[in-house]
Amino acid sequence: MSEHAVRTEQAATDDTGRPEPDQPDQPQREPDEPEPDEPEPDEPEPDEPEPDEPEPGEQIRAHFHGDNRRRAGESVSAAAMVRRLPQLVRRALALAWHADRTATVLLLCCQLLSGIFGALALYATTGTLGALLVPGPVGLHLRNAAPSLAVLSAATALRAVLGITVTSLSTKVAPRINREADLALIAAGCAAELKAYDEPSYAEQWESADRGAATTPDLLSNAQDVIASTVSLVAAAGVLATLHPWLVPFLLLGSVPSGIAAVRTARIHYLAAVTTNEERQALRIYRWFLIDKGRADQVRSDQVTPFMMAKYRQAEARIVAATDQATRKAAKVSLLAALGTGAGSALIWGVLLFLVASGRIDLAAAGAATFALRTASNGVQGMVGNGARLYRTGLYLDDYFRFLDEAGGHRIQRGSIIPPAPELVEIKALCHTYPGAQQEPALRDVSMTLRRGEVVAVIGQNGSGKSTLLKHLAGLYLPQTGQITWDGVPVEELDADGMWRRVARVPQEFARWPLPAAENVHLGHLTEDLMAEVQRAAAHTGFDEVVARLRSGWRTLLAQGWLGGAELSGGGWQRAAVARALYRTTLNPGLLILDEPTSDLDPRAEHKILHALRTFAPDRITLLVTHNIANAAVADRVIVLDQGRIVQTGSWPELAAQPDGLFRELLDLQRDRAVPSQRAAGE
Repeated sequence: MSEHAVRTEQAATDDTGRPEPDQPDQPQREPDEPEPDEPEPDEPEPDEPEPDEPEPGEQIRAHFHGDNRRRAGESVSAAAMVRRLPQLVRRALALAWHADRTATVLLLCCQLLSGIFGALALYATTGTLGALLVPGPVGLHLRNAAPSLAVLSAATALRAVLGITVTSLSTKVAPRINREADLALIAAGCAAELKAYDEPSYAEQWESADRGAATTPDLLSNAQDVIASTVSLVAAAGVLATLHPWLVPFLLLGSVPSGIAAVRTARIHYLAAVTTNEERQALRIYRWFLIDKGRADQVRSDQVTPFMMAKYRQAEARIVAATDQATRKAAKVSLLAALGTGAGSALIWGVLLFLVASGRIDLAAAGAATFALRTASNGVQGMVGNGARLYRTGLYLDDYFRFLDEAGGHRIQRGSIIPPAPELVEIKALCHTYPGAQQEPALRDVSMTLRRGEVVAVIGQNGSGKSTLLKHLAGLYLPQTGQITWDGVPVEELDADGMWRRVARVPQEFARWPLPAAENVHLGHLTEDLMAEVQRAAAHTGFDEVVARLRSGWRTLLAQGWLGGAELSGGGWQRAAVARALYRTTLNPGLLILDEPTSDLDPRAEHKILHALRTFAPDRITLLVTHNIANAAVADRVIVLDQGRIVQTGSWPELAAQPDGLFRELLDLQRDRAVPSQRAAGE
């Protein structure tokens, strides 16, 4: 799971992190009324000072505006379920059809045949009872009942075989549906604009869609159970209609209360899940921070486990409280439904006895009606119970399909122009502010021009907007205000994939792909002379030297913890990241963007990479972000950012010669090694 951006909300807590209980209203005093005497607290011993407790800060809370799932949950009703079930059944069958057409057709055929054989079994029951419940010798009765018994036995056996077949087919199709749903969800997520990850709403929508994708196998199972129950009900109702029309309306009496209860309990549990979603999101984040390999050393050395586990338990306690409350409500509803079902069953049996006593049906028909009523009752309960589960699954699935349609509201929708390598990139009055009420603008009215063959260094203090500027130049962010053009064409009009094909970049947080060493460089962008190009790019960064020490060379899996996997040092991974960018820009020259590409490297490797930049410079626009001011000397031009604004620009010698300015200040600080001084001999 990725580390999602979350919005924090102010939460009042006591010193354990629990929410403060509501305080009872205090009686109002008149202005002149003296305050009541209060016992003075025990003063701490002088030698045991009471530690100062830090004031509680903002707590992590996942939240996004426009969440309509609570409204959807509150709208759950029997009428809504009846209207929605056909659509959900069609959607389930469409998913199954996409995953495996043959198995889907067989599933439907088996369900239809199961209903037909069920009806035959009920009719055969009537014939069997009619042959047995008449005066005469037992042998004659058995001979007369033999044909009906044969039909009953065959129908029962065939239904059992069909049931096994349905289970096997469902088991076969369900995992395929889940895999297709996962692939579609991943594709939709990768089709979202990068700015989506800055929005708390996107993380929430992704989690909801992911949960919906996980329910897709249940959707098929519930849908086919609804189909089976419907077929069984229709078959039983048809038999009852032939026995006596009065019996048909009464078959609903024993099932309506339990059906209503199923719908209401589905609403109760769904709302409980929705109202605790913020806490569940917090649990996932706390869990990730505690078990992630990248922080495992700090979890241990900082002894943070008890503290973070306490926060985990506090969030979990709120989930448990809400779940327990929902369980109690659902139990009350189910109890009332059970009483209603019992009363309905008593009425059904009373009507059946009346029909027999009044001679409207004979004893054999009454026996067959008993079986048919039981089958019909099970069918109605199955329809309602499975329908309620299907409806609840459909609520989660709505989140999934909404995400597929909109990519969380951030689907990439740009122009269709496929750009060549740009000769000129212009930025005019660019501004950018990240979401959040407390955020300052990251870029403020930035304007600059970049030309092919030029190496431009961007320097500045932390938080000055360097990385944000590079993301805009790479087309990962579109301008909020201002404009970026490639050879006069606004980036919004360019095809996104066509633009990124011309961009090679090394971000600060570069990926450490769990792939073989060679694949870590080419990432599936293949050429006829693949390994020669890979090795040539690696030679410019020293990554080839790292690979030479690996057990299986370029075929070595770079994923420690997996069978045969190896791990690289931070510098080794950074060499791989730079080699990846150089390989990519060799295939499709355009923009070469490097954000602190030598931060983990020794001087020898750093020197090699800086020389490589000059080697690759003639056919592309190269941008280099670095905190090492000396490294900026490799650039033709240096741009200095401060608080999102360009404050200086010029060549390295020009800026270094200026007596003041941020560039000179940073350069002087980097050269200053007077503090701390070396220890004197003998100290």
